[in-house]
Amino acid sequence: MSAILRKHALLQPDTLEWNWFQIGKGGLGIHSRLNLAGRSLEDQALPNDLRSCRPKSHPQAEMGEILVLGSGTWFDASGTRQSEYRLVELMVSPDEIGPSAELSVHHDVWGLCDFRGKPHPAIHAANAPRLSSALQELVQALGVAAEPGDPTYYGRAEGYGLEAPDIVDGRGPDLTDAVFG
Repeated sequence: MSAILRKHALLQPDTLEWNWFQIGKGGLGIHSRLNLAGRSLEDQALPNDLRSCRPKSHPQAEMGEILVLGSGTWFDASGTRQSEYRLVELMVSPDEIGPSAELSVHHDVWGLCDFRGKPHPAIHAANAPRLSSALQELVQALGVAAEPGDPTYYGRAEGYGLEAPDIVDGRGPDLTDAVFG
């Protein structure tokens, strides 16, 4: 999955974060973070390195969902590449019952309007197709249909992109009144 996101310049992984839980106890309130400096996710030693972060006081602890963090590239209206930390996030669950993955986006470049409601067709045209292509490739690689996540204040997934906002008097909704999203 990360190779597909990297190919589209959406996520260059640099850090993994995860929590620990124990069957019968639940979440332990303990989180681990591993910097990938100079390593790739294909590194054969990586799974053992993650497990070696198990809290010593909880030898039965299991890893929860793993958040893959890093920077991605988006293009501004003039076509200039911009690097953005956490442009997209990938969360994978190593659950033995059924592994899962979630891709989240945290920027207005995927929508027809910026968060202030101003249409930005050049930015949308330069970025949304890359996200759509990556999502389609992920579906093909995983062999399962994607399920859209819950709608947020900022948007709703539709197909392989975001649902178009209601445009009133040439503007979309102003979403800047949310403090923390």
